[in-house]
Amino acid sequence: MKPSKLEDHLRRCHLDKVAKSGKPHTIGEQLILPVVEEVLKTVLHKSPFDILKRIPLSNNTVQRRIDEMSSDIESFLCNYLQTTHFSIQLDESTLSGNEALLLAHVRFVMDEEMHEELLFAKKLETDTKGESIFNILSDFFREKSIPFTNVISVATDGAPAMVGRYRGFISHLKRIVPEVIAIHCVIHRQHLVAKNLCGRLHQSLQFVINAVNKIRSNALNTRLFAQLCDENDEDFRRLLLHTEVRWLSKGACLTRFYLLFESVLEFLDSKDSDLKKNLINSKADIAYLTDLFKKFNDLNLQLQGDSLNLIKTKGAVSAFLGKLKFMKQNISRREFSQTCHR
Repeated sequence: MKPSKLEDHLRRCHLDKVAKSGKPHTIGEQLILPVVEEVLKTVLHKSPFDILKRIPLSNNTVQRRIDEMSSDIESFLCNYLQTTHFSIQLDESTLSGNEALLLAHVRFVMDEEMHEELLFAKKLETDTKGESIFNILSDFFREKSIPFTNVISVATDGAPAMVGRYRGFISHLKRIVPEVIAIHCVIHRQHLVAKNLCGRLHQSLQFVINAVNKIRSNALNTRLFAQLCDENDEDFRRLLLHTEVRWLSKGACLTRFYLLFESVLEFLDSKDSDLKKNLINSKADIAYLTDLFKKFNDLNLQLQGDSLNLIKTKGAVSAFLGKLKFMKQNISRREFSQTCHR
């Protein structure tokens, strides 16, 4: 490999590491260069000056070159999508600043392997209706010369703006590609089913949410609870918030809450004795929900990934259903000691 190509390869490796670190781009100057300098001086006994000046890792340089690399990747991806069939997944989400963001992922076959890539992330300037979503996708396809006829299927979260019969995104898409296959995201469908709880479990879950909100919604309570966790030698110092929008939220919230259950009761002793009493009475239900939603979370994580398909995920779903059936049989026979076996 020629020196120029070697330097280019090293530069791209450094940029790749900096970009994947998720840290400010100044980490290259603050961490990578000092480490390289120390290695050159200590191990190779060489002067690092001439070598380090060939590795430009300033914040502006890193930002510019990462943008150039992303532009090259986008161009390659769009050029490939012009000549092949692919599936697309769309999801609209609202950021913390009330900004609506539209994400689009594509899945396609290249060199006999399945690939999944982020196509774009664009802001929805006004409303989040199906027509607005379709217009953004249409403008992007027109700009990149990607024909709509290459889209063979589309996956959404089942929201009315996506699947509405007359004004939804899919209805607009089917006017151009009538044979397109519409798919409701399997993880989202499972999340919707898991939301239906009986009255007793729903009430127990509400007690948990009330306790978390009582502690997390007040800055003083948050600090006092963190101090109490330190005194009790807990592994964690804060509770996690629950939201219906994020499908992993409920399981994570319940798992953390149950780990800190005794500290929560101690904290509520002087804050809300009625809520403490309700939590004690619902402890068995909370433990059951914690275990159940933890298994839902594990399943959902298995249903994600670039190389997954229907055949691979079917095994995970079948195994999960088998566990539920096994647990149900043991509970009906009151054999609780075996319900945690895998």
